[in-house]
Amino acid sequence: MASDSMMVCLGLNYKTAPVEVRERFSVGKNQLPDALHRLHALPSVDECVLLSTCNRTEVYFWSQNAETAAQHILQSIMGCKEVPHVCFYRYEGREALSHIARVASGLDSMVIGETEIFGQLKDAYLAALELGTTGKMANRTFQRIFTLGKKVRSSTHITSGPTSVGAAAVQLAGEVLGNLAGIRVLVVGAGEVARTTAQSLRSRGAEHIFVANRSYDRAVELASKVGGEVIRFSEWIPYLEQIDIVIVSTSSPVYVVAPPVLKRAMQGRGDRALFLIDLSVPRNVDPCCAAVPGVHLYDIDDMESMADESRRVRTAEISQCEMIIQNWIAENADDLSSPPLTPQKASF
Repeated sequence: MASDSMMVCLGLNYKTAPVEVRERFSVGKNQLPDALHRLHALPSVDECVLLSTCNRTEVYFWSQNAETAAQHILQSIMGCKEVPHVCFYRYEGREALSHIARVASGLDSMVIGETEIFGQLKDAYLAALELGTTGKMANRTFQRIFTLGKKVRSSTHITSGPTSVGAAAVQLAGEVLGNLAGIRVLVVGAGEVARTTAQSLRSRGAEHIFVANRSYDRAVELASKVGGEVIRFSEWIPYLEQIDIVIVSTSSPVYVVAPPVLKRAMQGRGDRALFLIDLSVPRNVDPCCAAVPGVHLYDIDDMESMADESRRVRTAEISQCEMIIQNWIAENADDLSSPPLTPQKASF
């Protein structure tokens, strides 16, 4: 690789694009290998890693021509001709390094101090490593980024309080319904967000937690961790008549809840309201469900009010984290901009 290959970050997140735009660029696990191979095949991209979460889709790549590579990615991979380019951002060199450092440390998350993003970033890197789309520059950069992310969290109190979208959703549920004791909650999904949400629900006093997931075994595993009950995915709709809160977080590319289903469920509920919190990207609950009488629907972007509060509480910690990151940038940026003399292997 040429020594003038530069690190670049190209992406969009909850700050630049609403969920209805973000969901168009979400890349599921099944789509990831193909997307990475197509990225890596672009003539202007030397190495690449693709991160896609509910709040962001970002490509970290190394190129000798950042402008050309970015245009190829936008046109050929993301196909964003109909989306305003203002939704996307591009960072190069030190700025790209600073950005990924903030992402890994939880400072760029909707909920400041979020812990899931670290694991998501690691999974994204490992997927690229296994598919052969990384090289000396990416391997060395990500190894050091993971070390930095751990240092930021261990050296500060940035992770005190709610540190996940799931925890923010539970906080919202508590504010809406008051005491969660006695509340019946259905969690649809069994991934990382569903897990942290279910655990937050239990810690806030929710006694009746039901879990439904396409993979029955994963639903059983999650339910056992939170003392919940399992509902088969094909049978959870009828339970809506007796549930108070439904939290949906699956990787389905289509809606799993639609207005006709809710209308039938609401007929058997009397005057009891039903709260739906959709943490999925792409969204799993049809936005038109909000128009069904008695239904209160919140999506991932509604969690931002919770995020604002966490950001206010953690102001002092944020400053300390930023200082650690800037010192790290000063010590590592020049070194990471030069290709290593020996191949880099992944180590955590």
